[in-house]
Amino acid sequence: MAAFQYEALAANGRVKRGVLESDSARQARARLREEGLTPVSVEQIEVKAQRRRAHGGRQRISASALALLTRQLATLLAAGLTVEQTLNGLIDQAETTQERALLAAVRSDVLGGHSLARSLSAHPHAFPELYRTLVEAGERSGRLPDVLLRLADYTEEREALRGKVLLAFVYPALVTLVAIAVVGGLLVFVVPQVVRVFENTQQALPILTRMLIAVSDFARHWGLYLAAALAVLALAAGRALRSPEILARWHTLLLKLPVVGPLHRNLNTARLSSTLAILVSSKVPLRTALKAGEGVVTSLPMRAAVAEAGQKVEQGSSLARALAASKLFPPLMVHMIASGESSGRLAELLERTATQQARDLERRTATMTTLLEPLLILVMGGVVLVIVLAILQPIFELNTIMR
Repeated sequence: MAAFQYEALAANGRVKRGVLESDSARQARARLREEGLTPVSVEQIEVKAQRRRAHGGRQRISASALALLTRQLATLLAAGLTVEQTLNGLIDQAETTQERALLAAVRSDVLGGHSLARSLSAHPHAFPELYRTLVEAGERSGRLPDVLLRLADYTEEREALRGKVLLAFVYPALVTLVAIAVVGGLLVFVVPQVVRVFENTQQALPILTRMLIAVSDFARHWGLYLAAALAVLALAAGRALRSPEILARWHTLLLKLPVVGPLHRNLNTARLSSTLAILVSSKVPLRTALKAGEGVVTSLPMRAAVAEAGQKVEQGSSLARALAASKLFPPLMVHMIASGESSGRLAELLERTATQQARDLERRTATMTTLLEPLLILVMGGVVLVIVLAILQPIFELNTIMR
């Protein structure tokens, strides 16, 4: 039986989309009519997959969905089901049409005689190179369920680490936005109303008040233009960072910054170490593991260092010496890798390095956000205090004159 993706009209006029299995497109249409649906289009998934491969296989699924899918795939295979039976079960319980279509396309390739890794390679945007490399290693070694369980752990841990880092900066970002909104509202709406009180008096305003009035006038007359200019500047910067040369320079600058640099280095080191650990433990050749590890490193200078290290390893150099040459990776990581290479426990020590780097990243992130939150509150309070003083100072002086 083949898988068909359909689009049909229900009795109430709503469009219904989904995936069903049938021997032919004609039989699939007949099944839809039996269910009270009017077929609009019925197309075999394998044909759609071939078209998708011709256009680069750009179908994607989220990282969390991929982690769940990997866990389910490993569990069913470990229970003794075949790859075909496992994919059938995953198609039945897929929550979205996109996932069902993707799994059905993979299943069609598997039924066509391809290996699971080969079938996944037709969808590079959904299944990264690391994922496909590990599946291929598991199939060759006959330990596919075990490899997939480790891959599920790795995918979940990586997603959890990314979530922790992003969540740590949510509160400071919200405080900053609220502070900008409050100060902007005071300057644009509150200050002009208060200034009118002093317009009919001949009192010389204090310098702090005059400065506040100047800033308020600027915000009212030029604030929108300034916001537009900042938006254009941000768009221009985003477009410029699409250039690999400019992006590499930006990443080099990030690595040199005192606070952001260690965070950037820890994040990429943790990703690389955990990736190499799972690949080496799955008996993947070190050169192939380094090639797959390049894809998880987001820093372009560090990615180039990994690529150069792979070339040196292929020429006979040790991994520790190859990574140490760039001076971009933490010395502790290099020493751990050297110890692992000399003792034959490279995968174990790479795993320890990944754990240590992840903990260091969490500690640095927690420390940074713990210091940043009260600092932002103090800055916001200080700005509001200056505005209040600038408004109250002429009132106090006016009261003194009247007495």
